[in-house]
Amino acid sequence: MSDWYRDLANSGVGAALTRRLGLPRPAVLRRYTPGDPLLPGPVVVVGTAGGRLADEVGAVLKEAGVTVLAADAAADAERLGAVVLDATGVSSPADLAVATTALAPAVKRLRSSGRVVVLADPATDAASPAQAATRQALDGLVRSLAKELRSGSTANLLLVPAGADASLAGPLRFFLSGRSAYVDGQVVTLSPAELPAAEAAERPLAGQVAVVTGAARGIGAAIARVLARDGAHVVAVDVPAAGQALAEVANEIGGTAFGLDITAGDAPARLVEHLRERHGGVDVVVHNAGITRDKLLVNMDAARWESVIAVNLQAQLDLTTALLAADGLLRPGARVVCVSSQSGIAGNRGQTNYAASKAGIIGMVRAWAPEFTARGATINAVAPGFIVTEMTAKMPMGTREIGSRINSLQQGGLPVDVAETIAWLAQPGSAGVNGQVVRVCGQSMLGA
Repeated sequence: MSDWYRDLANSGVGAALTRRLGLPRPAVLRRYTPGDPLLPGPVVVVGTAGGRLADEVGAVLKEAGVTVLAADAAADAERLGAVVLDATGVSSPADLAVATTALAPAVKRLRSSGRVVVLADPATDAASPAQAATRQALDGLVRSLAKELRSGSTANLLLVPAGADASLAGPLRFFLSGRSAYVDGQVVTLSPAELPAAEAAERPLAGQVAVVTGAARGIGAAIARVLARDGAHVVAVDVPAAGQALAEVANEIGGTAFGLDITAGDAPARLVEHLRERHGGVDVVVHNAGITRDKLLVNMDAARWESVIAVNLQAQLDLTTALLAADGLLRPGARVVCVSSQSGIAGNRGQTNYAASKAGIIGMVRAWAPEFTARGATINAVAPGFIVTEMTAKMPMGTREIGSRINSLQQGGLPVDVAETIAWLAQPGSAGVNGQVVRVCGQSMLGA
């Protein structure tokens, strides 16, 4: 869907007008297209004394065919596609000045839709209060830097504890690529994991079976398309009433349509039976189905509350429990991705039921992560912010414009932005990402 204001602000007359009036000028974001290079320009890798990840970063960039420039060459080089800061060596507040001094010249050279990725150790693993304070300070540094960047550039923080260095490649590629166009100011903690020896760059899900609930339209249909593009056979699930739209999506991507009310008492058993008999198992499960029934708490009736909890939260619990219990159905290296919401983090007026259900998903993901680790699998959540869909297009213009502009990228996201993040979490190379919640919100000013 077109963003009229972004398009106007980037036109000849519109650019001059917005500049004169001091109005924001949202950039046209760099999004992923199969065959694209990882980055449109070279990278500068900078670090602090004692940093341990430079070699790992260099190997990832070399494999991707990215040119790496020396830090002292940044000022004279062509504009940069990205800058990576290895801050794993910081141990005292004084080290922060060293890190920012190394970072600043390269940030000035970023081109449109550039990337800043900061690598650090978790504060929870620190050996002293000073070291913990310094590591935690990087959180504030990155979130603030993300709000300073312009022209569609983003900044994100990857926490890499000792022993998890090998888990870095997949997440680093994601945050440098166009797949992460609407992911900004986020913090993701990696964990040690068994990584595949190799992964196909264009079709990392080749040969896998993926289930997507709520797949008939909107974000769910986008998820189904991106997973299919990445090689998966998609089982598209939605309520029987959406059968025609669901069949159209499934036919378009060469997948399978499965009409199912996920709140029905027999839904878990029916899904397990379908996956076992038709596909012999499942590799990726995306819990996307969700509804809203908005009302102020004082006016909230039982039907509104119960229906939202049933679809958005209880069904995810029931379906996942059944998949875990079905012997051998979740294949080795399985990925479960749950769709939460920014509302579940920040809350939203008139959405106590919806926000409660989406916050509950976050608790569920974190609680199940250890069991998934023990199985060699992962479970994560994405939390979309303002995503431009047919539903948001029906909002009053003022409400829609405010919702789409109050983020660092000054625009609403697209369904494909959510889908790309889910597809990344579904990849074999994301084995070291588990129990995480990744906001796809352009670093919304609402919530953390």
